[in-house]
Amino acid sequence: MEAARLPSTAGKFVVVGGGIAGVTCAEQLAIHFPSEDILLITASPVIKAVTNFKQVSRVLEEFDVEEQPNTMLENRFPNIKVIESGVKQLKSEEHCILTEDGNQHVYKKLCLCAGAKPKLICEGNPYVLGIRDTDSAQEFQKQLTKAKRIMIIGNGGIALELVYEIEGCEVIWVIKDKAIGNTFFDAGAAEFLTSKLIAEKPEGKIAHRRTRYTTEGRKKEARTKGDAANVGSALGPDWHEGLNLKGTKEFSHKIHIETMCEVKKIYLQEEFRISKKKSLTFPRDHNNQSVSTDKEIWPVYVELTNEKIYGCDFIVSATGVTPNIEPFLCGNNFDLGEDGGLKVNNHMHTSLPDIYAAGDICTASWEPSPVWQQMRLWTQARQMGWYAAKCMAAATLGDSIDMDFSFELFAHVTKFFNYKVVLLGKYNAQGLGSDHELMLRCTKGQEYVKVVMQNGRMMGAVLIGETDLEETFENLILNQMNLSAYGEDLLDPDIDIEDYFD
Repeated sequence: MEAARLPSTAGKFVVVGGGIAGVTCAEQLAIHFPSEDILLITASPVIKAVTNFKQVSRVLEEFDVEEQPNTMLENRFPNIKVIESGVKQLKSEEHCILTEDGNQHVYKKLCLCAGAKPKLICEGNPYVLGIRDTDSAQEFQKQLTKAKRIMIIGNGGIALELVYEIEGCEVIWVIKDKAIGNTFFDAGAAEFLTSKLIAEKPEGKIAHRRTRYTTEGRKKEARTKGDAANVGSALGPDWHEGLNLKGTKEFSHKIHIETMCEVKKIYLQEEFRISKKKSLTFPRDHNNQSVSTDKEIWPVYVELTNEKIYGCDFIVSATGVTPNIEPFLCGNNFDLGEDGGLKVNNHMHTSLPDIYAAGDICTASWEPSPVWQQMRLWTQARQMGWYAAKCMAAATLGDSIDMDFSFELFAHVTKFFNYKVVLLGKYNAQGLGSDHELMLRCTKGQEYVKVVMQNGRMMGAVLIGETDLEETFENLILNQMNLSAYGEDLLDPDIDIEDYFD
Protein backbone atom coordinates (compact mmCIF):
# COMPACT_ATOMS: atom_id res chain seq x y z
CA MET A 1 0.00 0.00 0.00
CA GLU A 2 2.54 2.53 1.23
CA ALA A 3 4.53 2.64 -1.99
CA ALA A 4 1.54 3.79 -4.03
CA ARG A 5 1.07 6.88 -1.89
CA LEU A 6 2.53 10.17 -3.00
CA PRO A 7 5.79 11.07 -1.28
CA SER A 8 4.88 13.18 1.72
CA THR A 9 6.88 16.10 0.32
CA ALA A 10 4.36 16.48 -2.50
CA GLY A 11 1.42 18.76 -1.98
CA LYS A 12 0.80 21.76 0.19
CA PHE A 13 -0.52 22.69 3.57
CA VAL A 14 -4.26 22.97 3.05
CA VAL A 15 -6.81 24.43 5.49
CA VAL A 16 -10.58 24.18 4.95
CA GLY A 17 -12.81 26.86 6.49
CA GLY A 18 -12.74 30.66 6.68
CA GLY A 19 -13.87 31.01 10.29
CA ILE A 20 -11.67 31.82 13.27
CA ALA A 21 -10.12 28.34 13.56
CA GLY A 22 -9.25 28.04 9.86
CA VAL A 23 -7.92 31.56 9.45
CA THR A 24 -5.82 31.36 12.64
CA CYS A 25 -4.42 28.01 11.49
CA ALA A 26 -3.56 29.30 8.01
CA GLU A 27 -1.92 32.45 9.44
CA GLN A 28 0.25 30.43 11.82
CA LEU A 29 1.29 28.01 9.06
CA ALA A 30 2.17 30.99 6.85
CA ILE A 31 4.44 32.31 9.62
CA HIS A 32 6.09 28.90 10.22
CA PHE A 33 6.67 28.25 6.51
CA PRO A 34 7.17 31.64 4.82
CA SER A 35 8.46 30.11 1.59
CA GLU A 36 5.56 27.68 1.12
CA ASP A 37 2.11 28.31 -0.27
CA ILE A 38 -0.67 27.74 2.24
CA LEU A 39 -4.11 27.08 0.71
CA LEU A 40 -7.23 28.21 2.52
CA ILE A 41 -10.42 26.79 1.01
CA THR A 42 -13.62 28.59 1.98
CA ALA A 43 -17.10 28.76 0.48
CA SER A 44 -17.67 32.34 1.64
CA PRO A 45 -16.34 35.58 0.11
CA VAL A 46 -15.43 36.85 3.58
CA ILE A 47 -13.23 35.40 6.29
CA LYS A 48 -13.31 35.95 10.05
CA ALA A 49 -10.18 37.61 11.38
CA VAL A 50 -9.09 38.12 14.99
CA THR A 51 -8.42 41.79 15.78
CA ASN A 52 -7.49 43.73 18.95
CA PHE A 53 -6.15 40.58 20.59
CA LYS A 54 -5.36 41.05 24.30
CA GLN A 55 -3.92 38.42 26.63
CA VAL A 56 -5.83 39.39 29.78
CA SER A 57 -4.08 36.87 32.03
CA ARG A 58 -2.32 33.53 31.69
CA VAL A 59 -5.29 31.88 30.01
CA LEU A 60 -7.95 34.56 29.59
CA GLU A 61 -7.90 36.37 26.27
CA GLU A 62 -10.08 39.02 24.71
CA PHE A 63 -10.35 39.81 21.03
CA ASP A 64 -12.73 41.16 18.46
CA VAL A 65 -13.73 39.33 15.35
CA GLU A 66 -13.99 41.11 12.06
CA GLU A 67 -15.43 39.92 8.80
CA GLN A 68 -12.98 40.85 6.07
CA PRO A 69 -12.80 40.24 2.34
CA ASN A 70 -10.55 37.27 1.50
CA THR A 71 -8.12 39.56 -0.27
CA MET A 72 -7.20 41.24 3.03
CA LEU A 73 -5.84 37.95 4.33
CA GLU A 74 -3.79 37.45 1.14
CA ASN A 75 -2.43 40.99 1.49
CA ARG A 76 -1.30 40.34 5.07
CA PHE A 77 0.25 36.98 4.19
CA PRO A 78 1.44 36.81 0.58
CA ASN A 79 1.97 33.04 0.89
CA ILE A 80 -1.70 32.34 1.73
CA LYS A 81 -3.82 31.60 -1.33
CA VAL A 82 -7.59 31.72 -0.71
CA ILE A 83 -9.70 29.43 -2.86
CA GLU A 84 -13.30 30.59 -2.78
CA SER A 85 -15.14 27.34 -3.28
CA GLY A 86 -16.96 24.67 -1.33
CA VAL A 87 -15.51 21.20 -0.80
CA LYS A 88 -16.95 18.48 -2.99
CA GLN A 89 -15.00 15.48 -1.73
CA LEU A 90 -12.03 14.47 0.36
CA LYS A 91 -9.97 11.54 -0.91
CA SER A 92 -7.86 10.79 2.11
CA GLU A 93 -6.13 7.74 0.56
CA GLU A 94 -4.83 9.95 -2.22
CA HIS A 95 -4.15 12.98 0.00
CA CYS A 96 -6.34 15.02 -2.27
CA ILE A 97 -9.32 17.35 -1.87
CA LEU A 98 -11.81 18.16 -4.65
CA THR A 99 -13.50 21.55 -4.67
CA GLU A 100 -16.87 22.50 -6.18
CA ASP A 101 -15.12 24.63 -8.82
CA GLY A 102 -13.80 21.41 -10.39
CA ASN A 103 -10.20 21.65 -9.17
CA GLN A 104 -8.29 19.21 -7.01
CA HIS A 105 -5.61 20.03 -4.48
CA VAL A 106 -3.01 17.58 -3.23
CA TYR A 107 -2.04 18.13 0.40
CA LYS A 108 0.81 16.94 2.59
CA LYS A 109 -1.02 18.07 5.73
CA LEU A 110 -4.68 19.07 5.89
CA CYS A 111 -6.59 20.86 8.64
CA LEU A 112 -10.40 20.72 8.60
CA CYS A 113 -11.98 23.78 10.24
CA ALA A 114 -15.40 23.79 8.59
CA GLY A 115 -17.22 24.78 11.79
CA ALA A 116 -20.75 23.78 12.69
CA LYS A 117 -24.26 24.55 11.51
CA PRO A 118 -27.34 25.45 13.55
CA LYS A 119 -29.56 22.57 14.65
CA LEU A 120 -32.97 23.49 13.32
CA ILE A 121 -36.02 22.26 15.21
CA CYS A 122 -37.51 21.46 11.84
CA GLU A 123 -36.05 21.65 8.36
CA GLY A 124 -37.72 23.44 5.49
CA ASN A 125 -40.38 25.38 7.43
CA PRO A 126 -40.44 28.99 6.17
CA TYR A 127 -41.48 30.22 9.63
CA VAL A 128 -38.48 28.70 11.41
CA LEU A 129 -35.25 30.71 11.34
CA GLY A 130 -31.89 29.49 12.60
CA ILE A 131 -29.45 32.18 13.69
CA ARG A 132 -25.77 31.40 13.40
CA ASP A 133 -24.05 33.97 11.18
CA THR A 134 -24.42 37.48 9.79
CA ASP A 135 -26.60 36.38 6.87
CA SER A 136 -29.15 34.72 9.12
CA ALA A 137 -29.03 37.61 11.60
CA GLN A 138 -29.93 40.04 8.82
CA GLU A 139 -32.71 37.79 7.55
CA PHE A 140 -34.00 37.70 11.12
CA GLN A 141 -33.98 41.49 11.32
CA LYS A 142 -36.01 41.75 8.09
CA GLN A 143 -38.65 39.37 9.46
CA LEU A 144 -38.75 41.13 12.81
CA THR A 145 -39.80 44.50 11.39
CA LYS A 146 -43.22 43.01 10.57
CA ALA A 147 -43.58 40.87 13.69
CA LYS A 148 -45.93 41.32 16.63
CA ARG A 149 -44.96 38.13 18.44
CA ILE A 150 -42.12 35.67 18.04
CA MET A 151 -41.06 32.51 19.81
CA ILE A 152 -37.44 31.77 20.67
CA ILE A 153 -36.41 28.17 21.24
CA GLY A 154 -33.10 27.51 22.98
CA ASN A 155 -31.03 28.44 25.98
CA GLY A 156 -27.53 29.29 24.77
CA GLY A 157 -25.73 32.57 24.28
CA ILE A 158 -27.57 33.62 21.12
CA ALA A 159 -31.00 33.05 22.66
CA LEU A 160 -29.99 35.00 25.78
CA GLU A 161 -28.82 37.99 23.78
CA LEU A 162 -31.81 37.92 21.46
CA VAL A 163 -34.28 38.05 24.28
CA TYR A 164 -32.46 41.03 25.75
CA GLU A 165 -32.12 42.95 22.49
CA ILE A 166 -35.56 42.60 20.93
CA GLU A 167 -37.91 45.51 21.47
CA GLY A 168 -41.50 46.23 20.54
CA CYS A 169 -42.50 42.64 20.00
CA GLU A 170 -43.90 39.98 22.30
CA VAL A 171 -41.38 37.23 22.95
CA ILE A 172 -42.24 33.75 24.15
CA TRP A 173 -39.03 32.07 25.19
CA VAL A 174 -39.05 28.28 25.39
CA ILE A 175 -36.26 26.55 27.31
CA LYS A 176 -35.90 22.92 28.29
CA ASP A 177 -34.13 23.78 31.54
CA LYS A 178 -35.38 25.20 34.81
CA ALA A 179 -33.45 28.44 34.40
CA ILE A 180 -32.13 30.61 31.60
CA GLY A 181 -28.66 30.34 30.12
CA ASN A 182 -27.93 26.90 31.49
CA THR A 183 -24.87 26.38 29.30
CA PHE A 184 -23.32 29.41 30.96
CA PHE A 185 -25.00 29.87 34.30
CA ASP A 186 -26.73 28.28 37.21
CA ALA A 187 -30.09 29.48 38.49
CA GLY A 188 -28.49 32.14 40.72
CA ALA A 189 -26.64 33.86 37.90
CA ALA A 190 -29.73 33.51 35.71
CA GLU A 191 -31.80 35.25 38.38
CA PHE A 192 -29.20 38.03 38.66
CA LEU A 193 -29.40 38.61 34.90
CA THR A 194 -33.17 38.17 34.55
CA SER A 195 -33.76 41.15 36.82
CA LYS A 196 -32.06 43.14 34.09
CA LEU A 197 -34.58 41.88 31.53
CA ILE A 198 -37.38 43.38 33.54
CA ALA A 199 -35.58 46.69 34.16
CA GLU A 200 -35.84 49.18 31.30
CA LYS A 201 -32.79 49.30 29.10
CA PRO A 202 -30.69 52.48 29.20
CA GLU A 203 -31.17 54.75 26.20
CA GLY A 204 -28.53 54.77 23.54
CA LYS A 205 -26.38 51.73 22.84
CA ILE A 206 -22.72 51.75 23.73
CA ALA A 207 -20.73 51.73 20.52
CA HIS A 208 -19.03 48.38 19.98
CA ARG A 209 -15.59 47.91 18.54
CA ARG A 210 -16.40 44.99 16.31
CA THR A 211 -16.95 46.47 12.88
CA ARG A 212 -18.20 44.26 10.16
CA TYR A 213 -17.81 43.77 6.49
CA THR A 214 -20.89 42.01 5.18
CA THR A 215 -21.36 39.83 2.15
CA GLU A 216 -24.33 42.01 1.10
CA GLY A 217 -24.46 42.46 -2.65
CA ARG A 218 -21.36 40.36 -3.35
CA LYS A 219 -22.04 37.26 -5.40
CA LYS A 220 -25.50 37.00 -3.88
CA GLU A 221 -26.98 35.89 -7.18
CA ALA A 222 -24.37 33.15 -7.54
CA ARG A 223 -25.58 31.41 -4.40
CA THR A 224 -28.93 29.70 -4.45
CA LYS A 225 -31.20 30.01 -1.41
CA GLY A 226 -30.31 26.44 -0.36
CA ASP A 227 -26.65 27.31 -0.40
CA ALA A 228 -27.01 30.54 1.44
CA ALA A 229 -28.46 28.80 4.43
CA ASN A 230 -25.39 26.63 4.94
CA VAL A 231 -22.48 29.00 4.43
CA GLY A 232 -21.19 31.59 6.87
CA SER A 233 -19.32 31.31 10.10
CA ALA A 234 -20.44 31.75 13.66
CA LEU A 235 -21.55 34.95 15.31
CA GLY A 236 -19.89 36.11 18.47
CA PRO A 237 -20.93 38.07 21.53
CA ASP A 238 -22.03 41.39 20.04
CA TRP A 239 -23.47 40.08 16.81
CA HIS A 240 -26.71 42.04 17.26
CA GLU A 241 -24.88 45.39 17.32
CA GLY A 242 -25.70 47.45 14.28
CA LEU A 243 -28.88 45.46 13.70
CA ASN A 244 -31.98 47.30 14.72
CA LEU A 245 -34.01 44.61 16.47
CA LYS A 246 -37.39 46.28 16.72
CA GLY A 247 -40.74 44.65 16.09
CA THR A 248 -43.95 46.48 15.25
CA LYS A 249 -45.42 47.11 18.70
CA GLU A 250 -44.44 50.20 20.64
CA PHE A 251 -43.53 48.82 24.08
CA SER A 252 -40.02 47.85 25.12
CA HIS A 253 -39.70 44.43 26.79
CA LYS A 254 -42.52 41.88 26.82
CA ILE A 255 -41.13 38.47 27.61
CA HIS A 256 -42.79 35.31 28.75
CA ILE A 257 -40.61 32.31 29.60
CA GLU A 258 -41.91 28.74 29.33
CA THR A 259 -39.46 26.55 31.24
CA MET A 260 -38.84 22.79 31.22
CA CYS A 261 -40.53 22.14 27.90
CA GLU A 262 -39.74 21.69 24.24
CA VAL A 263 -41.52 21.99 20.91
CA LYS A 264 -43.92 19.11 20.32
CA LYS A 265 -45.47 20.13 17.01
CA ILE A 266 -45.56 23.08 14.63
CA TYR A 267 -48.75 23.88 12.73
CA LEU A 268 -49.16 26.16 9.74
CA GLN A 269 -52.24 28.41 9.89
CA GLU A 270 -54.48 26.10 7.86
CA GLU A 271 -53.38 22.91 9.65
CA PHE A 272 -54.14 24.61 12.94
CA ARG A 273 -57.63 25.65 11.82
CA ILE A 274 -58.41 22.07 10.82
CA SER A 275 -57.03 20.69 14.11
CA LYS A 276 -59.75 22.63 16.03
CA LYS A 277 -57.23 23.23 18.86
CA LYS A 278 -57.17 26.46 20.88
CA SER A 279 -54.16 28.74 21.29
CA LEU A 280 -53.39 31.02 24.25
CA THR A 281 -53.07 34.78 24.47
CA PHE A 282 -49.79 36.27 25.64
CA PRO A 283 -49.73 35.94 29.46
CA ARG A 284 -50.10 39.49 30.77
CA ASP A 285 -49.10 39.12 34.40
CA HIS A 286 -47.66 36.37 36.53
CA ASN A 287 -50.15 36.56 39.40
CA ASN A 288 -53.31 36.17 37.38
CA GLN A 289 -53.04 32.67 35.95
CA SER A 290 -56.41 32.62 34.14
CA VAL A 291 -55.59 32.08 30.51
CA SER A 292 -57.79 33.10 27.64
CA THR A 293 -58.06 31.81 24.09
CA ASP A 294 -56.32 33.90 21.47
CA LYS A 295 -58.68 35.49 18.93
CA GLU A 296 -55.86 36.64 16.67
CA ILE A 297 -54.95 34.54 13.61
CA TRP A 298 -51.22 33.78 13.37
CA PRO A 299 -49.14 32.43 10.45
CA VAL A 300 -47.73 29.61 12.58
CA TYR A 301 -48.65 27.85 15.83
CA VAL A 302 -46.43 25.95 18.23
CA GLU A 303 -47.59 23.20 20.54
CA LEU A 304 -45.25 22.68 23.49
CA THR A 305 -44.66 19.50 25.47
CA ASN A 306 -46.42 21.16 28.44
CA GLU A 307 -49.62 21.13 26.30
CA LYS A 308 -49.69 24.90 25.80
CA ILE A 309 -50.16 26.29 22.29
CA TYR A 310 -49.14 29.76 21.14
CA GLY A 311 -49.49 31.45 17.77
CA CYS A 312 -46.68 33.69 16.50
CA ASP A 313 -45.27 35.38 13.40
CA PHE A 314 -42.17 33.20 13.31
CA ILE A 315 -39.96 30.94 15.40
CA VAL A 316 -36.26 31.41 16.08
CA SER A 317 -34.39 28.17 16.51
CA ALA A 318 -31.32 28.88 18.65
CA THR A 319 -30.76 25.37 19.97
CA GLY A 320 -27.04 24.95 19.38
CA VAL A 321 -24.98 23.53 16.56
CA THR A 322 -23.89 20.29 14.91
CA PRO A 323 -20.37 19.87 13.54
CA ASN A 324 -20.24 20.37 9.79
CA ILE A 325 -18.68 17.05 8.80
CA GLU A 326 -20.88 16.02 5.82
CA PRO A 327 -18.54 17.05 2.98
CA PHE A 328 -15.67 14.98 4.36
CA LEU A 329 -17.33 11.68 5.24
CA CYS A 330 -17.82 9.95 1.90
CA GLY A 331 -15.20 7.22 1.50
CA ASN A 332 -13.30 8.25 4.64
CA ASN A 333 -13.44 6.35 7.88
CA PHE A 334 -13.16 9.12 10.48
CA ASP A 335 -13.66 8.35 14.17
CA LEU A 336 -16.53 10.56 15.32
CA GLY A 337 -17.34 11.84 18.82
CA GLU A 338 -20.75 11.46 20.46
CA ASP A 339 -21.54 15.06 19.52
CA GLY A 340 -20.91 14.26 15.85
CA GLY A 341 -17.52 15.99 15.62
CA LEU A 342 -14.29 14.60 14.16
CA LYS A 343 -12.38 13.09 17.06
CA VAL A 344 -8.95 14.66 17.57
CA ASN A 345 -6.11 13.61 19.88
CA ASN A 346 -3.90 15.93 21.95
CA HIS A 347 -2.11 17.02 18.76
CA MET A 348 -5.39 17.95 17.02
CA HIS A 349 -4.87 14.95 14.74
CA THR A 350 -7.93 13.05 13.46
CA SER A 351 -7.99 9.27 13.03
CA LEU A 352 -6.77 9.58 9.41
CA PRO A 353 -3.12 10.18 8.43
CA ASP A 354 -2.01 13.79 7.93
CA ILE A 355 -5.51 15.16 8.63
CA TYR A 356 -6.01 17.55 11.54
CA ALA A 357 -9.14 19.36 12.71
CA ALA A 358 -9.82 22.42 14.86
CA GLY A 359 -12.71 24.54 16.11
CA ASP A 360 -16.41 23.61 16.11
CA ILE A 361 -15.97 20.68 13.72
CA CYS A 362 -13.79 18.67 16.10
CA THR A 363 -14.37 16.73 19.31
CA ALA A 364 -11.51 16.87 21.81
CA SER A 365 -10.81 13.22 22.61
CA TRP A 366 -7.74 13.41 24.78
CA GLU A 367 -7.81 12.97 28.56
CA PRO A 368 -8.62 16.57 29.49
CA SER A 369 -7.24 18.57 32.40
CA PRO A 370 -9.67 18.27 35.35
CA VAL A 371 -10.58 21.97 34.94
CA TRP A 372 -10.95 22.17 31.15
CA GLN A 373 -13.85 21.23 28.90
CA GLN A 374 -14.56 21.76 25.24
CA MET A 375 -17.20 24.35 24.35
CA ARG A 376 -17.93 25.55 20.85
CA LEU A 377 -16.85 29.15 21.43
CA TRP A 378 -14.70 31.60 19.52
CA THR A 379 -11.90 31.56 22.10
CA GLN A 380 -11.48 27.80 21.70
CA ALA A 381 -11.68 28.02 17.91
CA ARG A 382 -8.76 30.46 17.97
CA GLN A 383 -6.73 28.39 20.44
CA MET A 384 -7.33 25.15 18.57
CA GLY A 385 -6.52 26.67 15.17
CA TRP A 386 -3.30 28.13 16.52
CA TYR A 387 -2.27 24.90 18.26
CA ALA A 388 -3.21 22.72 15.24
CA ALA A 389 -0.84 24.80 13.06
CA LYS A 390 1.96 24.29 15.61
CA CYS A 391 1.29 20.55 15.65
CA MET A 392 1.28 20.36 11.84
CA ALA A 393 4.56 22.26 11.76
CA ALA A 394 6.15 20.06 14.44
CA ALA A 395 5.08 16.86 12.65
CA THR A 396 6.47 18.17 9.34
CA LEU A 397 9.82 19.09 10.89
CA GLY A 398 9.99 16.00 13.11
CA ASP A 399 9.89 18.04 16.32
CA SER A 400 8.06 17.05 19.49
CA ILE A 401 5.51 19.42 20.98
CA ASP A 402 3.81 19.87 24.35
CA MET A 403 0.08 20.34 24.83
CA ASP A 404 -0.72 24.06 24.67
CA PHE A 405 -1.21 25.79 28.02
CA SER A 406 -4.63 27.15 27.01
CA PHE A 407 -6.03 23.61 27.48
CA GLU A 408 -4.95 23.52 31.14
CA LEU A 409 -7.87 25.65 32.29
CA PHE A 410 -11.19 26.51 30.68
CA ALA A 411 -11.42 30.31 30.54
CA HIS A 412 -13.87 32.47 28.65
CA VAL A 413 -14.75 36.13 28.83
CA THR A 414 -17.83 37.55 27.15
CA LYS A 415 -20.66 40.02 27.64
CA PHE A 416 -24.27 39.29 28.48
CA PHE A 417 -26.82 42.07 28.93
CA ASN A 418 -23.92 44.56 28.99
CA TYR A 419 -22.25 42.85 31.96
CA LYS A 420 -18.75 41.47 31.68
CA VAL A 421 -18.96 37.70 32.25
CA VAL A 422 -15.92 35.54 33.07
CA LEU A 423 -16.20 31.75 33.22
CA LEU A 424 -13.35 29.70 34.68
CA GLY A 425 -12.77 25.96 35.01
CA LYS A 426 -15.75 23.83 36.02
CA TYR A 427 -17.83 26.98 36.50
CA ASN A 428 -21.07 24.99 36.54
CA ALA A 429 -19.57 22.07 38.52
CA GLN A 430 -19.59 20.06 35.26
CA GLY A 431 -18.84 16.42 36.00
CA LEU A 432 -18.13 16.97 39.71
CA GLY A 433 -21.22 15.04 40.87
CA SER A 434 -22.73 16.02 44.21
CA ASP A 435 -19.31 16.15 45.85
CA HIS A 436 -18.79 19.91 45.67
CA GLU A 437 -19.94 23.10 47.32
CA LEU A 438 -20.72 26.57 46.08
CA MET A 439 -19.86 29.94 47.57
CA LEU A 440 -21.72 33.02 46.40
CA ARG A 441 -21.50 36.77 46.65
CA CYS A 442 -24.08 38.92 44.91
CA THR A 443 -24.79 42.63 44.78
CA LYS A 444 -27.99 43.14 42.84
CA GLY A 445 -27.51 45.11 39.66
CA GLN A 446 -23.76 45.21 40.17
CA GLU A 447 -21.93 41.90 40.50
CA TYR A 448 -22.36 38.18 40.95
CA VAL A 449 -19.52 35.94 42.09
CA LYS A 450 -19.82 32.17 42.37
CA VAL A 451 -17.03 29.79 43.28
CA VAL A 452 -17.15 25.99 42.90
CA MET A 453 -15.12 24.20 45.58
CA GLN A 454 -14.18 20.53 45.95
CA ASN A 455 -12.15 19.15 48.87
CA GLY A 456 -11.07 22.67 49.82
CA ARG A 457 -9.80 23.42 46.32
CA MET A 458 -11.23 25.87 43.83
CA MET A 459 -12.49 24.08 40.69
CA GLY A 460 -14.35 26.84 38.89
CA ALA A 461 -15.91 30.30 39.05
CA VAL A 462 -18.48 32.57 37.43
CA LEU A 463 -17.78 36.31 37.65
CA ILE A 464 -20.42 38.75 36.41
CA GLY A 465 -19.71 42.49 36.52
CA GLU A 466 -16.42 44.28 37.19
CA THR A 467 -15.14 42.01 39.97
CA ASP A 468 -11.39 42.16 39.27
CA LEU A 469 -11.06 38.66 40.67
CA GLU A 470 -10.28 36.75 37.46
CA GLU A 471 -6.49 36.61 37.76
CA THR A 472 -6.50 35.61 41.41
CA PHE A 473 -9.11 32.89 40.83
CA GLU A 474 -7.36 31.65 37.71
CA ASN A 475 -4.20 31.12 39.78
CA LEU A 476 -6.06 29.46 42.64
CA ILE A 477 -7.71 27.01 40.23
CA LEU A 478 -4.44 26.31 38.41
CA ASN A 479 -2.31 25.72 41.51
CA GLN A 480 -5.04 23.76 43.34
CA MET A 481 -4.02 25.22 46.69
CA ASN A 482 -6.02 24.04 49.69
CA LEU A 483 -8.23 26.95 50.72
CA SER A 484 -10.17 25.30 53.56
CA ALA A 485 -8.56 27.60 56.11
CA TYR A 486 -10.10 30.68 54.51
CA GLY A 487 -13.69 29.42 54.60
CA GLU A 488 -16.21 32.11 53.69
CA ASP A 489 -13.54 34.84 53.91
CA LEU A 490 -12.56 33.88 50.40
CA LEU A 491 -15.44 35.99 49.09
CA ASP A 492 -15.57 38.66 51.80
CA PRO A 493 -15.66 41.98 49.91
CA ASP A 494 -13.80 43.71 52.76
CA ILE A 495 -10.81 41.40 52.47
CA ASP A 496 -8.50 42.06 49.55
CA ILE A 497 -8.00 38.48 48.52
CA GLU A 498 -5.23 39.36 46.07
CA ASP A 499 -2.96 40.35 48.97
CA TYR A 500 -3.20 36.80 50.31
CA PHE A 501 -2.11 35.09 47.15
CA ASP A 502 0.42 37.32 45.47
